[in-house]
Amino acid sequence: MAENHLRGGRLVIGNRRYSSWSLRGWLPVMLAGLEVEVQVIPLAGGSTPAIRAATPAGLVPYLEHGGAHIWESLAIGEYCAETMPGLWPSDRVARAQARSVASEMHAGFRELRIAMPFNIGRTFPGLRRTEGALADIARIEALWSECLDAHRGPFLFGAAFTIADVMFAPICARFLTWRPELSARSRAYVEAVRAHPLVDRWYRDAAAEPAEWQLPKYEEIA
Repeated sequence: MAENHLRGGRLVIGNRRYSSWSLRGWLPVMLAGLEVEVQVIPLAGGSTPAIRAATPAGLVPYLEHGGAHIWESLAIGEYCAETMPGLWPSDRVARAQARSVASEMHAGFRELRIAMPFNIGRTFPGLRRTEGALADIARIEALWSECLDAHRGPFLFGAAFTIADVMFAPICARFLTWRPELSARSRAYVEAVRAHPLVDRWYRDAAAEPAEWQLPKYEEIA
């Protein structure tokens, strides 16, 4: 009976090749060991009738678990941290910093998102280095450096992969796709995130998705 709270849920995500927010929802669910059925709905550059039918806000990710209905990625992370407290740092000050970092990622970096869409199946080195995207990248690197200095890596808050890393995992993927100039320390962090077994699983599952799910707007970029 003690394990029942881990079972019997559903997680709705978009296809892994394009859905950065789905990655932010899926990772904490997997890290917390919640047993859920994962339902994948192909994206079409926005909400679709299938997504609107499956989720209350017409957006992914969406988690149903233990009587809870959660349709926002950071809220999913908080829910999972109640099951697996190590998803946030145990130290009060570090935990406050981690929540601040995660929240800034959640709310910010719009110019980077627009200029460099999430597509983990392709590489576009040297493209889309707009002034706004580069400013966002500079701020991200400053955040990373501050955390890595304080907590000694390989992840932002030390040896554990926390929700702060979850929130930045799609940024690491964007950097691998678009290959902007990064410091050696940032590149090492990106590689550490990419090498995490769950992130690697996401990439492998994305590679196995049907070719007909691919969208020209994300594939044919000049």
